[in-house]
Amino acid sequence: MPIRCNAFPLTPRGFSQYRQLHTTFIRSSQPINHGQNHPSIPPPLAGLRIVDLTRVLAGPYCTMLLADLGADVIKVENPVSGDDTRSWSPPNAPLLQTKDLSKEILQTLSERKKKYWDSLPAESAYFLSVNRNKRSITVDLKKPEGKKIVEELIKSADVVVENYLPGKLAKMGLGYEDAKRLNPSIVYASITGYGQTGPYSSAAGYDVIIAADAGMFHITGEADRPPVKIGVAMTDLTTGLYVHGAIMAALLGRGKTGQGVHIDASLFESQIASLVNVASSYLVAGKEAKRWGTAHPSIVPYQVFATQDNFLMVGAGNDGQFRKLTKALGEPALADDERYATNAQRVANRDELIDKLSALFSHKSTKQWCDEISKLGIPIAPIRNIQETFEHPQAVGRDVVCEVDHPRAGKIKINSPAVRYGEGKMQVLRPPPVLGQHTEEVLGELGYDESKIDQLREQGAIGQ
Repeated sequence: MPIRCNAFPLTPRGFSQYRQLHTTFIRSSQPINHGQNHPSIPPPLAGLRIVDLTRVLAGPYCTMLLADLGADVIKVENPVSGDDTRSWSPPNAPLLQTKDLSKEILQTLSERKKKYWDSLPAESAYFLSVNRNKRSITVDLKKPEGKKIVEELIKSADVVVENYLPGKLAKMGLGYEDAKRLNPSIVYASITGYGQTGPYSSAAGYDVIIAADAGMFHITGEADRPPVKIGVAMTDLTTGLYVHGAIMAALLGRGKTGQGVHIDASLFESQIASLVNVASSYLVAGKEAKRWGTAHPSIVPYQVFATQDNFLMVGAGNDGQFRKLTKALGEPALADDERYATNAQRVANRDELIDKLSALFSHKSTKQWCDEISKLGIPIAPIRNIQETFEHPQAVGRDVVCEVDHPRAGKIKINSPAVRYGEGKMQVLRPPPVLGQHTEEVLGELGYDESKIDQLREQGAIGQ
């Protein structure tokens, strides 16, 4: 059983005890990404248990961020195929046969488990991207014995995160009111497409559907072309970030009042909230938005230009920067032209100015322009592909990648946590889990002995 964070009172002495626990956690855990600096604080969520009933992206992204901060995230997956994204491939990570696994892993695997692992498909890159630092157990929630396991986990937990359709888990006896009866102080976060109430509450939530239904597609793409989707599922990711923050706030609130809460979060509202200034322009001034491609509605020039060999993004955000830019481009007279002398005039005469600048940028390579213009203090960057992004000197210098030793894939690279705490980032202590890798371990913590676990397996309540 983990030590619960609310076991310590919010007093100087209680904080000291909690800090001592965190220090012990750091010393007893061996981080996977060796060579990176340790954070200046211990994992702030160490001692918290989170029952993760989510799948795909928004929920798993949220729980991964909590796991990065030290929470014990137990990912509950269905025994047959697990999280949907396990099958979203290719691409996959390399696959080791059990005979090639490390001695440390082999010692933990029974012959039955070895055979099971060999039957699983290779680990998908998608699943690996949002499930580091978690433990996986396989449970059939439709079996009474499986439901009982989840109930026992909830009793021992601080947080439940789920992304079922509204009312689905309640029908199974695992909704918020059920969890609250089991654990009155539970923080229970529900992630849905449209929320728990309202005329669309029963509709399924998919990132691209919500992006279309809540304004994002309307403002994404070139002005004279059809809408396009963003290159990643940004609505899912934004929702995961919102819920991660909401859970942290709820835990702080519980520390003061002792009360849990039901967090009702939706992709729909997260997407609308993320419209920020576009939403404000409509709400305050009644101004309808439109697509601008890479350009800015209120600043010119502030967009992508084609060069001799590729593309670059430039943002001359004020009149002084524009004057420097025109000089670098070899046409300083543009800054004195009354049509372009101020930003307001440049916005009014956008099309003809962009045509002139586009012609000038086509004379040299992206690297030449970036080298020359960046020295002038004007924001500029090449359009990098993914390989170039990870080879970026700043990406290397900031440790954006860590290497983990995955039980089935061997050494693989994944994103590291994005935020530094003082001297370094929170450490990746666990690679993304194999399906059901920790079932026996977690059930043992709940008091199940080996014979009972075998019985549950025979009944189909847990996976192999």
